[in-house]
Formats: sequence, C-alpha cells, structure tokens
Amino acid sequence: MDSSQTVSFVVTAISQVGFPIVLTGYLLTRFEKKLDILTDTITRLIEVANNRKDEEVNGRRNI
Repeated sequence: MDSSQTVSFVVTAISQVGFPIVLTGYLLTRFEKKLDILTDTITRLIEVANNRKDEEVNGRRNI
C-alpha cells in the first residue's frame, strides 16, 4: 500500500466510522507493537535473573 492509498484509506475510514474510532485503532496498533517488545524484554530479564540465581546457588555449593 503506497502513501496515497494509505491516506485514502484513512480518510474513508474517518468518514465512515468517525475520528475517535480510527484514532483508537491506530493507537491500539502502536501499543500492540510496544507490548510485544516489552514482553520480549521481560522474558529476557527473567532468563537473566534465573541464570544469575543458578550461578549463585552453584557457587555456594562449591564452597
């Protein structure tokens, strides 16, 4: 979809369902991408925390 088609789609959507609904759809799309990134980051953080916990437990057993 090129730029002119996107603009045409947005204008048509606004005229059919109204500005608030189009804006809500846009914001939900943006938030979904950010939530995916946040979910991935939290998953990596949990993995790092678990690895450090395992290292601490193993380190203490070796003493």
